[in-house]
Amino acid sequence: MDIMVIIILVGIVLVGMIVLVIVGLREREGREDPLQERLSEFVNRGEMASLEEIEMSQSLTDRVFIPMARRFGELALRFTPQNALDETARKIELAGNPRGLEPTTYWASRFGLAVLVTGFLFFIFSIGSINWTWGRKLLIVGVFTLLGFYVPQLMLNSRINRRQDDVRKALPDALDLLTICVEAGLGFDGAMAKVTEKWENELSFAFSRVLREIQLGKLRREALRDMADRIDISEMTSFVAAIVQSEQLGVSMARVLRIQADQMRIRRRQRAEEKAQQAPIKMLFPMGVLIFPSLLIILLGPAAVQLLTSAMGGMF
Repeated sequence: MDIMVIIILVGIVLVGMIVLVIVGLREREGREDPLQERLSEFVNRGEMASLEEIEMSQSLTDRVFIPMARRFGELALRFTPQNALDETARKIELAGNPRGLEPTTYWASRFGLAVLVTGFLFFIFSIGSINWTWGRKLLIVGVFTLLGFYVPQLMLNSRINRRQDDVRKALPDALDLLTICVEAGLGFDGAMAKVTEKWENELSFAFSRVLREIQLGKLRREALRDMADRIDISEMTSFVAAIVQSEQLGVSMARVLRIQADQMRIRRRQRAEEKAQQAPIKMLFPMGVLIFPSLLIILLGPAAVQLLTSAMGGMF
């Protein structure tokens, strides 16, 4: 009974920590500094307020949790190698900078979850009456501490995979629209603007960033290559390479886009067929663990009961 209570409590704590990470790293893209935003609201309303009143008008997360996470992350960064920081910044960029995530906040969440899990388990072991050896207790603490440390990394990797899948699914349709716009007389930049107006997905956000970078003075080929690096999928890399090559060689942009659209559609169909072929293998585990035992209980259960209650039941 004690073991089951500990497992339930640890599960509740892990779920609560994941929820706190999601809430603490909530959507902050496109927002100004919270204090500056509040100050602008007071100025627009013509109200006079002190700095303390403006700070207290912010939410609890903006005033307490996010600054604490950043301070803790800055402390954690002192003990983190530079290559790990560069890799973290790279992964955050691949994830599309979700919820305004920063490397300091990311490492703060990792170390914070690990420390929280360790402290909670030691607290449970200190107040509970569990007759376990210290070796077993340290093993349980170590396993769940590593789990808490790697939960933010798993969430970030999941975000990267989901973003790349969204781009792969949207790319053929976006190329069709680009082809139609270019054949109708629009330039490539205008065609990308039409894509950003029509859809709101990861690909349209990437095109929108490319357009902003071009407006700020960056060369189009450099902006497109940076976009391919931020997404990091083979389909986008080949698309950007074809666009840059057609621009340098003077090849018809509409023809290149139509060829790329056909290739992307073929790749999407091949990827769907590959996933369909993997489905039977992925179904083996739930069928063997969940479905087949239930069928055996339903089909053979009555026969087993009758056998045990019969004259042959003594043999068993």
